[in-house]
Amino acid sequence: MIRAIALVVLLLSPGLAAAQGTNVAFGAMERDADAPVEVTADSLSVNQSDGTAIYAGNVIVAQGDMRLAADRVRVVYSESAGRIERMEATGGVTLVSGEEAAEAERADYNIDDGTVVMSGNVLLTQGPNALTSQRMVVNLDTGTAQMTGRVRTVIQQGTGQ
Repeated sequence: MIRAIALVVLLLSPGLAAAQGTNVAFGAMERDADAPVEVTADSLSVNQSDGTAIYAGNVIVAQGDMRLAADRVRVVYSESAGRIERMEATGGVTLVSGEEAAEAERADYNIDDGTVVMSGNVLLTQGPNALTSQRMVVNLDTGTAQMTGRVRTVIQQGTGQ
């Protein structure tokens, strides 16, 4: 209900939303940065010299309740900590958190910061409602997202009232 009210407010002030970006709720989880990251794919190529790995084909990345799917994911490891620093997903990217899902051409996930930057024809669905933009920055710690770049919102009205 609160999300629907927030979306109505955004629709009533489109100039403000377009000029400053749109803040929306995203995900119903609390992120656990120490949770294991599981990656599955059709193939894996590791480059020891630069500390990267490339997963390709039907890639699924899971950490806690979050799921990210893409055609290709490049994983960058931290040299000092020996853990994943960030992931760069491209091609048919889908990010699912709780009952919400976002799609884009690209997503960059910074694990330490808890942010996912999605870009290129972003589509966020929240139940029957949808928002589109060119860029969305998701803060997994706060469960919020900011959408920028010609934001469009479609709110489905209930029927039979």
